[in-house]
Amino acid sequence: MALQNDISRLQSAWRALAGESEQGGWRTIPIEPHGSLHLLAGRHFPGNEEAILVGFNTVHVPPDRQLPQGHGFRVERVRHETPGQAKVWVSLARQPVGSLDMFSRMAEDVLGMLRGCEHVDDRMLFRLFIDRIEAWQEFMHQGRALVLGPEAEVGLVGELFFLKLLLERGLSATVILDGWQGPLDGLHDFLIGSGAIEVKSTVAAQGFPATVGSLEQLDPSLVHPLFLAGIRLALNSSGKTLPEIVASLSSLLDGAPEAKGRFETLVLKAGFFAAFSDRYKRLFSHVETRMLLVNEEFPALTRGNVNTAIRKVRYELDLDLIGTPGMVLDRAFEVLEVLG
Repeated sequence: MALQNDISRLQSAWRALAGESEQGGWRTIPIEPHGSLHLLAGRHFPGNEEAILVGFNTVHVPPDRQLPQGHGFRVERVRHETPGQAKVWVSLARQPVGSLDMFSRMAEDVLGMLRGCEHVDDRMLFRLFIDRIEAWQEFMHQGRALVLGPEAEVGLVGELFFLKLLLERGLSATVILDGWQGPLDGLHDFLIGSGAIEVKSTVAAQGFPATVGSLEQLDPSLVHPLFLAGIRLALNSSGKTLPEIVASLSSLLDGAPEAKGRFETLVLKAGFFAAFSDRYKRLFSHVETRMLLVNEEFPALTRGNVNTAIRKVRYELDLDLIGTPGMVLDRAFEVLEVLG
């Protein structure tokens, strides 16, 4: 409900700015009049489209800098004279063809990220601002569903539980998030230490089905050491929804606003949008994590053990049927050289 209230306030500001204007240019209202951030709700005339303006004091945006342009919005450096405030203003504005509802959700998400990074320096804030918009740009360009499908939801929950395990062992949040490749469609879900970790998750009560998407994914000749982390989940009333899991991890990063902003952007790239949290109903509990070292004896299809005529594969393993013993988590981290 808090997000919806924020959207309503933003839309109220835009309504207050609507109407005819004899002069071109910007009409604005401060969003955070007492904070250190320079945030304005605005409309630009004669077009009269809704926008938010973000001000920076120490960021240089060259005129030829390519800024994100998406289906229904545009980002550009603008001229806006506000006494005593920012020197450089960048606008996120709805285009005439854009849905007001979707743009409102996008604008409030961006504002929420900026509020959480209030004490980050200008240059990092600008980077986080652009990264967040590019995540929305990718979502709109691909025409993705507003919520994750059941399989993708389980996959993201598993990666988030594993990310939490890494944080709980004292690893740097920045290192972890730099290595989290799952939302970026990387070959492996985590590049960390001297190797990689591929996370496979299931809610199956019997067996442990794990889908492998390519000949390269479990090929130890490409990266070593390579681990498969099997995350078994259960659906029960004591669990948490995906939005609750995201929120709990985000709260762990409250003391590191840069990492928190990066985390929330990666979750967005993975297809989770907080604006649609009420659509996620399933409750997940973490049952176990199984770490398996992927070596030459591991039962996997790779370029080296299939006929060269086979170009692409997608297959399913049952981790419960693999005879290779699991490795204690801390020992696996030692092998990856992420623990001292």
